[in-house]
Amino acid sequence: MNEETKVLPLRELMARPEGWGRNEGRSVYRRMLDFVEGNPGTIVFKVSMKDVQRIDISFASETIVELARRYRRSKGFCVIDLTDEDLIENLDAAAAKKDQPILVWRGRSARLVGMEPSEGTREAFQFALGRAQSRAAEFAGEKKGISIANASMKFKQLWEQGFLLRREAAAGSGGVEYIYHRIG
Repeated sequence: MNEETKVLPLRELMARPEGWGRNEGRSVYRRMLDFVEGNPGTIVFKVSMKDVQRIDISFASETIVELARRYRRSKGFCVIDLTDEDLIENLDAAAAKKDQPILVWRGRSARLVGMEPSEGTREAFQFALGRAQSRAAEFAGEKKGISIANASMKFKQLWEQGFLLRREAAAGSGGVEYIYHRIG
């Protein structure tokens, strides 16, 4: 995406390296929201977990997951600098409870936590995850037996559910075409 991507350093917005409970989460959420609103041109925020030692499910739910839900379809939130399996498990449980997909990036590979794509959209999501941007026509061209309209519907559903971002572009035919982007 041509729009800016920013790192949102979670630890800098926390009072201590551990995040516990809904109340503490709501307090940090307000600081995260101020950070996002202070960067209106940014479309993708990479929430850095660097120096965060622990978070519980409630804290994860009130911060990262709630922010991703609030901006679904307009901004994307993914997580970086997270290798602790316990923290990933807590984030996964919080995101699953709120039906919110979140990508956890390690270098060039991503792990999906939270909500899973439906069986019907799983292939389209994997296709989009493998490239910076995707078009329905590209997916339909690679996947035998699928029409551009069907591919477009799958990508639209993934966008509506928060798996992907999308932008309008001028199509070669003169109409509007949507370009879908992975988050991260």
